[in-house]
Amino acid sequence: MAEETAAAYLPDRLSLASLRSAASVCRGCHLYRDATQTVFGDGKRGARLILVGEQPGDKEDLAGEPFVGPAGRILDEALTAAGIERDEAYVTNVVKHFKFEQRGKRRIHKKPNAAEVRACRPWLEAEIEVVRPEALVALGATAAGALFGASVKVSQQRGQPIESALAPFATATVHPSSILRSRDRASREAAMQAFTDDLRSVARHLG
Repeated sequence: MAEETAAAYLPDRLSLASLRSAASVCRGCHLYRDATQTVFGDGKRGARLILVGEQPGDKEDLAGEPFVGPAGRILDEALTAAGIERDEAYVTNVVKHFKFEQRGKRRIHKKPNAAEVRACRPWLEAEIEVVRPEALVALGATAAGALFGASVKVSQQRGQPIESALAPFATATVHPSSILRSRDRASREAAMQAFTDDLRSVARHLG
């Protein structure tokens, strides 16, 4: 039996508007059943940079937009510090539905598995095809693996150029949510500085 994916839901004519509309009714994997809605990418065609995270979180699931929660605020702060205008970037996730575990009234993030990542990949590939960015940044291990393969290790290669057919310049760094999990203020500041430095390497490429 063939593995179900989002491929059957792709529109005939690719544009960000048509992709967003088609993705809103995607049933390419089971995650849509518990999520509030599809959380598609945000930004404009021709954005010079695509930032790809793992999946929407609780706030994103409710709002229907990516990176609008605490991790999004960290990302916006780091982009500003790195000298990258927010409207230069298109932000999206590998998986477009929130995967979670219910604990009382709280919905706790669960990492998507390989089958869920594969099922959602057609949307990400279509977004990259339409936007045609100069730079592509994977945020975290799930995004790095989906975009560049399992051999790319964020801990070892963060901020370094990665050869990829997806964009002229590609790299990986941590997911901004990891900074929120820092043990104390000092470690959080150090993590934020390292994250910003990774984005500065992208800014230098963009000129």
